[in-house]
Amino acid sequence: MASISSGAESPTPATANQTFRGPFAIMTSLFFLWGFMTVFNDILIPRFKEAFELSYFQAMLVQFAFFGAYFIGAFLYFIISISSGDPIAKIGYKNGVVLGLVISAGGSALFWPAASAESYPMFLGALFVVGLGFAMLQIAANPYVTILGPERTASSRLNLAQGFNSVGTTIGPLIGGWLIFQYFANSDAHGADSVKVPYMGFCIVFLVLAAIFFFVKLPHIGEGRIEKGAGALRFPHVSLGVIAIFMYVGGEVTVGSAIISFLGQEHISGLAESEASKFVAIYWGGLLIGRFMGSVDLSDLPKAKKQVLLAIIPIVAFLFLWVAKSAPLEAIQGDREGSIASLWWDGIVANRSDFLHYFPFVVLCWIMFQLGKGLAGRSLLIFSSTAVALLLIASFAHGAVAMWCVIAVGLFSSIGWSNTFSLAIEGLGHLKSQASSLLVMAILGGAILPPIQGFVADHAGIQLSFIVPMLAYAYVAFYGAAGHRIGRQRPDADHA
Repeated sequence: MASISSGAESPTPATANQTFRGPFAIMTSLFFLWGFMTVFNDILIPRFKEAFELSYFQAMLVQFAFFGAYFIGAFLYFIISISSGDPIAKIGYKNGVVLGLVISAGGSALFWPAASAESYPMFLGALFVVGLGFAMLQIAANPYVTILGPERTASSRLNLAQGFNSVGTTIGPLIGGWLIFQYFANSDAHGADSVKVPYMGFCIVFLVLAAIFFFVKLPHIGEGRIEKGAGALRFPHVSLGVIAIFMYVGGEVTVGSAIISFLGQEHISGLAESEASKFVAIYWGGLLIGRFMGSVDLSDLPKAKKQVLLAIIPIVAFLFLWVAKSAPLEAIQGDREGSIASLWWDGIVANRSDFLHYFPFVVLCWIMFQLGKGLAGRSLLIFSSTAVALLLIASFAHGAVAMWCVIAVGLFSSIGWSNTFSLAIEGLGHLKSQASSLLVMAILGGAILPPIQGFVADHAGIQLSFIVPMLAYAYVAFYGAAGHRIGRQRPDADHA
């Protein structure tokens, strides 16, 4: 088994004691954007299921096309890095981001002809192209964030960036559900027609961001050394991390994809799709709470300041979710009387019972961070094990208990990506981009596990189908407990 020091360089000296706050702030806009857009898939699944009269398995192909593109894109990147050297070492992180944004813009534009043709396969093709662009963004942005400062706080920075990703995943279902199920819905048109304008909007945003990133100045850190071969695979903790990312993304996506259908079951809550989509926002909002807390818990802040922030962040984020879910989006169409402010307040009051159900899980999340003691591996084990327990309860309970256990899984999925990713690329130096391509390739889990869950749901019911993400989170717990240390030949106490 390879030693970490045998095939990797140390980071550029400037990063050992310096954090590039300006470039980091710029990069967070990307995390927000792809979070906002990714959760639109959770809205597309029930929309296409109804519009094209699909089974659960067929509807889940939305995730297969989107996340399958991550695998194909990252696989091609990996093959190129083996044969010709790491592409990012040649073109730089900034140009990698620009390329990813342009590809994503092209895929978003394809939604218009797909809707005009009323073709589900064309929609899947458009999602595949968007996924290719996102694969390039992930390969460039994730390792770049980890090296914009000391390696010991890489998990903290990635959790903070992923926190902004979760801001996007929180408001995405609220806005997406309203746009697709209500604002652009036309009873005289095909159901899929309502996605045209939102995705053309995405296309424009991607092109504008591509132009901004093309002209903005970002530091060239850790670039320039070009080496052929699959050096990253010499490290067992990288290979096991690839599997962990596969399982984590697959588990997270399967739960999010199933929430609307799950909450529509009469023995759970019997909610309509437009109303259930608001609870998807709470699920993804749980990741927002946990990731911002994780960025503090895994940082170098003094212990007293950490504890203060760990108390304040969940309360502020909890209130943000409450206010966001209560937004009177219907009022924009003029469907209701009264000022937006008064309608918003009425919504906040009406939603108080929902958030009283959710608050105990937020408290539980705070307790789990205390038990994690600021250690990336330990926290990953605790949080993933909690997700397994919640899904187990939801598989057999009814009513509010099952409903809120599933929604609360988002809280305990929160640090999964950041902790796993940073542990898997730790100490790899110039091999980080190649390892990143392998980890992004593993986002294939978001393509494979949802259709498997859909297959189980078609034959055993959607409630028992949660066995699929349950097993996925169990493996992530193993990686946090031991997998990230396998093959290392140096002390790893900081991440135990």
